[in-house]
Amino acid sequence: MTIQLDQDIHELHYDKIKQVLVDEPYASFLGMKLTKLGPGTAEAELIPSDHMLNAHGTVHGAIIFSLADYVFAAASNSYGKIAVGVSNNINFISAGKRGETLTARANEIKKNHKLAWYKIEVVNDKELIATMEAMVFRKNQYFVDHVE
Repeated sequence: MTIQLDQDIHELHYDKIKQVLVDEPYASFLGMKLTKLGPGTAEAELIPSDHMLNAHGTVHGAIIFSLADYVFAAASNSYGKIAVGVSNNINFISAGKRGETLTARANEIKKNHKLAWYKIEVVNDKELIATMEAMVFRKNQYFVDHVE
């Protein structure tokens, strides 16, 4: 029942859900662009600029983490139900470079009424930059108008 209800709410309120996620203040501040949103999935892009680099001239880990966290938030909130991060683990595999497009993709692995698990990858056009595994707590509240 929860799966179908989530799917129905995603479809019925897609435009509102997407707008809330596109307007996310921190992601907007960093210049992240939500490029895809599906039920339990999301994709976003970022082109890092000079102020996003570390002392070695590569993309700061906090920027890569932020991009991964943004698609994690978008995917987990794609049903219009408030989902908040509980835990995550990120692995930095390759260095990102200034000016290259970084793309993050989140995919839902499993969800139930209260929890959901996601796998996230951050890539450039040549290689895998980072991976993240993350879990959310799904609250009982929705951020879209919904009647059960």
